[in-house]
Amino acid sequence: MGTEGKQLFLCTCNRTMPLDAEALAKQLGTGPLPLHSALCQHEIARFTEGAQGDVVVTCTQEQRLFTAEAESLPGIQSLRFVNIREAAGWSAQAREAGPKIAALIEAATLPEPDPVPVVSYKSSGQVLVVGPGDAALYWADALSAQLAVTVLMTGRAGPASLRGERRYPVYSGKLVGLAGWLGAFDAEWEQENPIDLDLCTRCGACVRACPEHAIGPAFQIDPDRCRSHRACVAACGEIGAIDFSRRDTARNGRFDLVLDLGAKPWFKQHQPPQGYFAPGGDPVAQAKAAAELALATGEFEKPKYFVYKPSICAHSRSQKLGCTQCIDVCSTVAIRADGDHVYVEPHLCMGCGACTTVCPSGAISYAYPTAEGLGTRLRTILRAYARAGGRDACLLLHAAGGAAAIEALAREGRGLPARVIPVEVEHIASVGIDLWLAALAWGASQVGVLATGREAPQYREALAFQMSIAQTIANALGYQGEHFRLVAPAGDVSVPFGADDDGPTPADLARLDAALWEWPPALAPRVAATFAAVADKRRLLALANEHLAAHAPTPQTVIPLRAGAPFGSLDINRDACTMCLACIASCPEAALLDHAETPKLRFIEANCVQCGLCVATCPESALSLVPRLDLTSAAKAPRVLNEAAIHACTRCGKPMGTQKMVLAMIERLRSHSMFAGEGALARLSMCGDCRVLDLMANEQSVDVRDL
Repeated sequence: MGTEGKQLFLCTCNRTMPLDAEALAKQLGTGPLPLHSALCQHEIARFTEGAQGDVVVTCTQEQRLFTAEAESLPGIQSLRFVNIREAAGWSAQAREAGPKIAALIEAATLPEPDPVPVVSYKSSGQVLVVGPGDAALYWADALSAQLAVTVLMTGRAGPASLRGERRYPVYSGKLVGLAGWLGAFDAEWEQENPIDLDLCTRCGACVRACPEHAIGPAFQIDPDRCRSHRACVAACGEIGAIDFSRRDTARNGRFDLVLDLGAKPWFKQHQPPQGYFAPGGDPVAQAKAAAELALATGEFEKPKYFVYKPSICAHSRSQKLGCTQCIDVCSTVAIRADGDHVYVEPHLCMGCGACTTVCPSGAISYAYPTAEGLGTRLRTILRAYARAGGRDACLLLHAAGGAAAIEALAREGRGLPARVIPVEVEHIASVGIDLWLAALAWGASQVGVLATGREAPQYREALAFQMSIAQTIANALGYQGEHFRLVAPAGDVSVPFGADDDGPTPADLARLDAALWEWPPALAPRVAATFAAVADKRRLLALANEHLAAHAPTPQTVIPLRAGAPFGSLDINRDACTMCLACIASCPEAALLDHAETPKLRFIEANCVQCGLCVATCPESALSLVPRLDLTSAAKAPRVLNEAAIHACTRCGKPMGTQKMVLAMIERLRSHSMFAGEGALARLSMCGDCRVLDLMANEQSVDVRDL
């Protein structure tokens, strides 16, 4: 793959970019490149008359125009777009940005990601409107023409009044449960008011009968005014809608959508389920939510963003808890414990990929795109950039929200430095230490992650932690400088830039400009790695670390790391260890091994993910984690942590287990009544067969319990 055989349409956008077509052709290794200045305007005929085969257009602003034109051109086999204007051409260093432009064009020619399974939603428009009576009834009326509305009035109804015409179900009470997603919300509530609005005929007899005027136009009783005359009950008569001693107050229903008008949203997570809208009391936000609700009917699909391999998941073994990082970081509460493994609800997963980033074993991997696909893209960009003569490449990873900041910087500031190459990803939390270190090995000087401040706080914390681990490794090997940075236009990554969706303010842009232009290059490896991107996370980390270590300015064998790092060793207290080997069964990564012939506990450090399951399982508390990165070949080979002599049956000599384990068992049972006397205690040193023979030979009577 590459630009060979591709037809490239290069445009200067009304001569606002100082592009050198001749130099770019050399950098890309192609023939002469025609240079256009108004390809989307009076030069459009050059596209419609000349485009054929695999076509690449260096413009994303007019993507719809070129796509529409291409539909009538049978000679076009594929059509790709690449943004070189905001990424490179509109910059104070535009004339030096040739290598970056070549790299971006090269990346645009890569194949599209393979299709992935999809997650389906179906909504028929059944919406539950929850909130104070006034607001709930107002929006129910507004939505009822398009959606099937159900109202749950909470709190006191206020001046709200029910229509004489029953256009939709109305309930009153307190919401006690809500779970689900678009097309499948299960709601539970408790009726708190004596008047059951589902039974009420709205005849008004109770209102007229009440001497305290405690019943309002919404047919709800004000408990502060009610004096228990119960005239309303008599007036309601056979209808039976009023019951002050009602016990069957539990109600429930299933809905496709939920409009929550309460002061506090029901879902507390950073990203609530799709189909749930919580605008609170803000009228503008309520109107916006109502407009979105009106469109939320039909069938919808999204990619299934993850792939899960339970066999290497380090969450739990035998009810002993190990790694919970994916559960802790998920902002949609889509991941929960499921026995020894975890379960990811695909309908709640929104594709942030943070779980795949923090997973130390690679049990959860990103599927859209895969780490292998994104790694191939990063490697292609860095190779093309270096081949075109670029130096000190800085990859700037950003999601769709960060593109607004990059565009604003290009239009209102100095743009991006020539060495800063923007790479859009599905979500900034989906890329972690494996691809960062691999990018460094492939020749990147730095990797920046552009945060908008609207990301979940746990995402930023996870990225910052992983960057600290990656930075420790790079600096320990002598690669000087800051290689990894969480970049935020607002300065503080926890503060969203701009107001709502208006994009960054001038102050934000000034800080972003400084963060990128004043970030000095860091030391990269003298020789760029040639290994290909692989899907296995641990394998990719090993390849990157091996290359960085092989070309390290200051070679290291062992690098100490922070607790929580995905690399490390084990310390063992040999005096406490009885060689029960329970830790081996608990290890999901095959880092702990036994020996086929002798009692040995062996350990492969390269396989350890520091999940702590072995530590939690050990009955003697003899193990402890040692976070570090061992870069020697010995880390890949089994080494003996502990070994023990074999205990043989004192009567026949048959092996029974380790000496230490048998002696520990004897010591613990010494005070038990069943083993009083030296003869009974001595039998614990015998195998099962010899124990029976000894009992028959030396005891007058045998209790079956002794067998």
